[in-house]
Amino acid sequence: MAMRAAEWHRLPVSLTELCINTTLRCGQSFRWRKSTDDEWSCTLHGRILSFRQDTTHLHYRAIFPPQATLPTPPPSVAPSPAHSTSLDADDTLALIKHYFNLTPNLADLYKQWSASDPNFQKLAPNFAGVRILRQDAWEALIGFICSSNNNISRISGMVHNLCLHYGAFIGHLGSEPYHDFPTPQALAKDGVEAHLSKLGFGYRAKYIAKTAKMVEEKGIVWLEGLCNPESPGFGVDAKVGAAGDMLEDGREGYKRAHEELLALHGVGPKVADCVCLMGLGWSESVPVDTHVWKIAQRDYKFGKGKHKSLTAATYTAVANHFRKLWGKEAGWAHSVLFTADLKTFAGQLAAKIEVKSEEITVKIEEGKVVTVKKEEKEEITLKTEARIAEVVEEKKTTAKKATKKSVKRKANDAQVVVVKEEVVTRRSKRART
Repeated sequence: MAMRAAEWHRLPVSLTELCINTTLRCGQSFRWRKSTDDEWSCTLHGRILSFRQDTTHLHYRAIFPPQATLPTPPPSVAPSPAHSTSLDADDTLALIKHYFNLTPNLADLYKQWSASDPNFQKLAPNFAGVRILRQDAWEALIGFICSSNNNISRISGMVHNLCLHYGAFIGHLGSEPYHDFPTPQALAKDGVEAHLSKLGFGYRAKYIAKTAKMVEEKGIVWLEGLCNPESPGFGVDAKVGAAGDMLEDGREGYKRAHEELLALHGVGPKVADCVCLMGLGWSESVPVDTHVWKIAQRDYKFGKGKHKSLTAATYTAVANHFRKLWGKEAGWAHSVLFTADLKTFAGQLAAKIEVKSEEITVKIEEGKVVTVKKEEKEEITLKTEARIAEVVEEKKTTAKKATKKSVKRKANDAQVVVVKEEVVTRRSKRART
């Protein structure tokens, strides 16, 4: 399918406020694909969104198809034509700000959590820019049903298959096809469970098919009605102050949403909390999985006495402890520690960039040789991926202004003045387990 040409645009945002290389691969959303040139792409609301990032800006483009096409078989529902026909009605910037949840000041939140929690203060500098995404509630629900007893790589494969077989086809980037996330109607059709079983979904095939039928019967309005009214779905106006007072175990709306989600197939307390946090906007939600339970035992003195194992009561106690410690945005703070515990990001805990300056031997045409000694070696310890990106960006900027290797000759005697070469390497040390 021919895609509409798209220009790149810039949105001012620092790496301390948003680091897409961390946020998009820390187990929140499972559809983002990264190309070899550090470009992240995914379909959202009937378009293909692509992102790149430097130290000061998020670069983005939206590619719309001339019209959406349904996959055959099985059928799905095409995105609204409004998404693909009018540049004047392009809501991409608003969608990006909504999706990345850019309103809260993340630097201020990090300071708040660090002041109340020495453990967070120790780890936070290594993981700047981790934000909670505001995903569509339906996508979050199905994505986290797939997450049961699973890892991020395998979950991503399952979600990709759901889109490939049941989502509306949007177009290609290069040779890669991109599909929107399937609707409840698409996954509620007869034969879905058997087909997903053949695709390797295991027991999750039954959960997905039955939950899709329940949501289709209740209506997507029911699911979206569980959203935090102060942080609703895309295109819905927020109602300031409508979420109620924060209690030890969360606001009343959060508790109601969590309870109603538990009635769906394949949804336990952890999956319900993931959906509440990343799909329904309840920032106090703290999903307690094996990673978080390990953190609670290792760093917060759980795992003894009545909380020796992760029972239902212990699950609640851990979540309440973090809500008391971090406040209304406890789920955001929890996601930073969760990310720090993932093997994928272990190298960020002790990443180094070693900058070597050395001068080399050069032989010139007249046979004269100039040898200059190695002079200096400097090591810079980096605590965050954001800082690594800053150093790399600085090197790129410097390279534009001056050539790395330069030989200056005087016109009369062809004398070499200086030869200098800079080499940048990276070394990483795994985090302690």
